[in-house]
Order: sequence, then C-alpha cells, then structure tokens
Amino acid sequence: MSNRPLVSIITPSYNQAAFLEDTIQSVLQQDYQPIEYLIVDGASDDGSVEIIKRYSARLAWWVSESDAGQAEAINKGFERASGEIIAWLNSDDIYLPGAVRQAVEMMNLDPDTGMVFSDAVTIGAHGTPINFLSFNDWGLLDLVAFRIICQPAVFMRRESLLGAGCLDPSYHSLLDHDLWVRIARLARIQHASPGYKTCKGGGNGQFKGLWAAARHHPDAKNVAQPSAFAEEANRLLNWMEEQPDLHQLIQENRDKVYSGAFRLSGRYLLDGGQPKSALESYRKAFSADPVYTLKHLNRILYAMVCVTAGEKLATKIKGYMGRNNSISSKLPGLKGWPKPPHPDNGK
Repeated sequence: MSNRPLVSIITPSYNQAAFLEDTIQSVLQQDYQPIEYLIVDGASDDGSVEIIKRYSARLAWWVSESDAGQAEAINKGFERASGEIIAWLNSDDIYLPGAVRQAVEMMNLDPDTGMVFSDAVTIGAHGTPINFLSFNDWGLLDLVAFRIICQPAVFMRRESLLGAGCLDPSYHSLLDHDLWVRIARLARIQHASPGYKTCKGGGNGQFKGLWAAARHHPDAKNVAQPSAFAEEANRLLNWMEEQPDLHQLIQENRDKVYSGAFRLSGRYLLDGGQPKSALESYRKAFSADPVYTLKHLNRILYAMVCVTAGEKLATKIKGYMGRNNSISSKLPGLKGWPKPPHPDNGK
C-alpha cells in the first residue's frame, strides 16, 4: 500500500435531507487526499437529491434509485469503489477533523491490519454532543461477545472487505457487526488511541483517536427500530454457533459470549420501550456473567423503575442523569464542525 492510498467513502442516503449536507461537508473538509466520495441515494423525495446535485462536481459517482435497503445501497458503493481503504458514512453521521488522515496513518503502520476503528461521540439532531463512546483494542473474541463498535468510526482495507464478502443484505440492524466479525476472522483489527481524554481540541481542531459522531434522532434506526437489534443479535449468535472456528471460540468463552448477547438484547429492548423483556434479557446476562452485566447497572435500574414505578418517573430520572453526563464542555473543538458550506461549493 502506498503512503497516500486512495480512500473510498460511501454514503448511503434516504430521506435525510436535514442532516445530509453536514455529512457531505464532513467528508469534503477532511485534511487528507486523495478521497473518492460516492453517494448512493435510495430515491429520496425530501430534497436530498437537490443537495447531492450541488456537490456533484466533487463526487466520484452518485446515483438516486430505489433499492432494497441500506446494505444493498452500501454494497453498490463497494462495487464502484476503487480505494485501497474503504469506509461508509451514513447520511446522518459526520466525520470529525483529521479522521481519514489518522485512519490512513494507522493502516500504513501495519500492513497486516485489515480494519481500524476509533472512539466516537453521539450527537443530537442539532449537533450537540450527548455521549462519549469509548472502546478498547478488541479482537475477534470481543466481537463474537457482542462488543459493539461505532460504525462510522471504522475504516477497512479493501482486500479484507472483499475477502469477508461485503455486507449481508438480509441484516438491517446489525449489518455492520456481522461484517466486523467476518473481517476479524481474516485479519487483525486495531483500535486507535483514546479520544477526548488525550485530544487537543484547539488550533486545527484535531481529535486524536476520535474520528466520528453518530447522530441520535427520532428517525435513526437505533431509536426508531431498537427491538430489531435484539432479534438480529440472536440470529447472528446462531450463525456463529454454526461456524466451526467460531463455535469452538464460543464454547471456550461461553459465559462471556452469551452474557454479551443478552446484555445487548436488554439494551435495545429497553430503548424500544419493552422494560419487562429487557429485564428478562438482563437476568439471563447476569446468570452468565454478573460482572460484565453490571456495567449496565444504570440501564437495569431504569428498567426496574419503568416496571415498578412507571415510565413517567423513569423518564424524569433518565433526563436528570443525561444532563449530568453531558460532554459538551469536554469537546469544545466540535462546535461549528463541519464548517458551513461556502455558497460556491459544488458549483
């Protein structure tokens, strides 16, 4: 791989006009070249196509046509992409300053690395930081045990992606995690250095090891369709059990894997407004691995309050906890990113 490899970024888009321009700008304002940017729109009717057209001169390729869902749209982009490093950025998420350059630097350090990922933040509909997502130097076992990586903070080597077989269109919620598992079976994956704990937010606004912001809003899948994540976690676990190498890994770490699967299900069932079902999943997770499960203690207590005292009181408690856990002051360099587009951009 050359020191400055071509990086292909794919954005699947469908009726996210409210956020799409921020997404596009966050790619175009990266301090790395060459970048090949492709947008695959699913025949949006909310003004997204007009936004894409404004930037068409800076895109390697774009299309707007009906498709069978997010995975199919991204796979279309994979087929067109020619970069040595490939990633996708959904039309409501953004890259942070320096993200692409830092990912390339990590890939250049180790030719055996097939995928790199960083810490991330979640942001609200208006871009306000909500939560810091901290990960570790996880490997195949961690992914099999359902440790979830923030998708927009992932970059893949082309040969690893193609070797794994791209996205499975039958998945709609855990399509990314399914792919990470398949890549980790073939190649090393590596985590970038910690995020805001060591970042330098001043000057050029770089965030070392903090590459992406995932947007939470009412139409986001993890908000609008959370119970589907629990269903697909169970399906993915069954598939892994059928793979000889993964089956052996699961048998050797059964408590960790099943606790991870049930804990993930509990999280999304709770987000989906099913606290009783969530508590049952958390009970199963606790039976398998109490220590790991109790890292979700706040969520477990929230589910218990929902069941015993009602959702209204639980929501007040959750809101209070959220205000006290705000990270806005810890990420001063995020304010105003991406920069507002110049009137002549894309023309």
